[in-house]
Amino acid sequence: MNAPPTPGRGPRRFSWPQRVFSQVLLMQLAIITGVTILVTGLFLAPLSDQLDDQAMRRALAIAQSTAADPDIVEHLSSTDPSDRGPVQSAAERVRRATGAEYVVVMNQRGVRWSHPETHRIGAIVSTDPGKALHGREVMEIDSGTLGRSARGKVPLYGPSGEVIGAVSVGIAYDSVRARLLAAIPGLLAYAGGALAVGALAAYLISRRLQRQTHDLAFSDISALLTEREAMLHGIREGVVALDGAGRVRLLNDEAQRLLGLGPEAAGRPLEEVLGDGRTTDVLAGRVVGDDLLAVRGSRVLLANRMPTDDGGAVVTLRDRTELEHLGRELDSTTGLIDALRAQDHEHANRLHTLLGLLELEMHEDAMEFVTEVVGVHRATAEQLTEKVQDPLLAALLVGKTTVAAERGVALRLAPGTLLPDRVVDPRGLVTVVGNLVDNATDAAAGSDGARIEVGLRTEGRTVVLEVRDSGPGVPEEQHASIFTEGWSTKDVPAHGKRGLGLALVRRLAERQGGSVTVSGADGGGAVFTVVLPEALTEPGPGAVDKPGPGPEAVTGPAAGSPNGTPHSAHPATTGEQR
Repeated sequence: MNAPPTPGRGPRRFSWPQRVFSQVLLMQLAIITGVTILVTGLFLAPLSDQLDDQAMRRALAIAQSTAADPDIVEHLSSTDPSDRGPVQSAAERVRRATGAEYVVVMNQRGVRWSHPETHRIGAIVSTDPGKALHGREVMEIDSGTLGRSARGKVPLYGPSGEVIGAVSVGIAYDSVRARLLAAIPGLLAYAGGALAVGALAAYLISRRLQRQTHDLAFSDISALLTEREAMLHGIREGVVALDGAGRVRLLNDEAQRLLGLGPEAAGRPLEEVLGDGRTTDVLAGRVVGDDLLAVRGSRVLLANRMPTDDGGAVVTLRDRTELEHLGRELDSTTGLIDALRAQDHEHANRLHTLLGLLELEMHEDAMEFVTEVVGVHRATAEQLTEKVQDPLLAALLVGKTTVAAERGVALRLAPGTLLPDRVVDPRGLVTVVGNLVDNATDAAAGSDGARIEVGLRTEGRTVVLEVRDSGPGVPEEQHASIFTEGWSTKDVPAHGKRGLGLALVRRLAERQGGSVTVSGADGGGAVFTVVLPEALTEPGPGAVDKPGPGPEAVTGPAAGSPNGTPHSAHPATTGEQR
């Protein structure tokens, strides 16, 4: 009976290694071995031909020297072939002196006068001497009575110049082969040394490759690349990879969207694709820190940079635009709630005053009180809408007036303010004015005679905005850095970062081809000036911008109510926005 096969055993088959290190090492060894064998073969092939050629030339040179001996010419013509003749003696001397296998002297009919085997003297040569007897020198590898040899044949000339015979000299071919075989060990030694050096170099290179690839298999690397591509293009964060020279190595889809770039940015320097600015400084590592803010176009980005071992870096980008807008809306809502709370107290005071007048039966005084309160608010709103004819911007200023008044800051329009209802981008202008007024309110709150002055004037299609406050002002050395993302002197709010308002103002102004600057105000404070070219549309046929009724519109706590509480424009604001 046949024994059952042992589990787990069987014919062992050659398995190609899976690791990158092993595969590369085997391939390099195979290439080095093949090249060494090929070079050795290519060297040996011409070496054999060279040795044959050297042997034939040596035989020819001996034959030429022998044929030039005048004694041999004389004795060939005057003696008979003999094993003790002068020709035989001279030929043997030459043979022994040169190490040739034979030196044969023959007459014109091919009869030998000399030969190493004396019994062959007087016989006709075994190979055709016709070429030499016709005056031609011959070099060849041929076989004769003494076996295979390298031969040289030359004609033998008489005193009058005619051919009287020939000299044939042979070099044993075994000696040529012996020289070839003797050269092979040395050649193989050199080839083996070269193979050993190549194998060592291949091993060192493979070891370095093993460290760099973390001893992974090719299938693992392929899987990692596939997973990397899926991850990079699937996540909702932007990823930018840079090499050691600062060139963009990789941009995923989200990074292209956030930065406004295309796939062609890969391989180009960072400064070339993004230009100068804080975003470039953050990505290049010139600004260090965690969760760094950057503004690209209208987007607010949060960047984190991680250096890599090769001198490059990987930067992740998160879109914070919506969150920043929500945070600002939360701040505005919180301020509005505070203002409403204050308005509630103010309205309670007014109702108490009105109730007291009615209980005292002072009906005329009560009517005057109500008329005055309603008239002040209506006049304030009307003054704003006459001078600022864009409804969005007018509503914003009315609301900001209420918030500023609650914080004890008087907000007014500057003399000569007039903005027609022809704004190209009302929302952009609202963002600019809102950010500047918010900053001015924070700066002016708590100062003596706290006030903000907003000026809007037009020069053709250009809008010039000036926001002046009575705060501490901005030091001159900070006039340039104040518009940089992340720069702020305020406390960080609960919802995240500060230092974006003025950066967004600058970006919005620059996007419209304009500019924003800051300077000091007379008597203290700061003046922010924004110039927006092409901010207005061309007026229609017959359209005339209505000027304001007076030199100045004052809003905020400029006038007091009979009970001493400041008037507020909030009720009128609410009515206008509806």
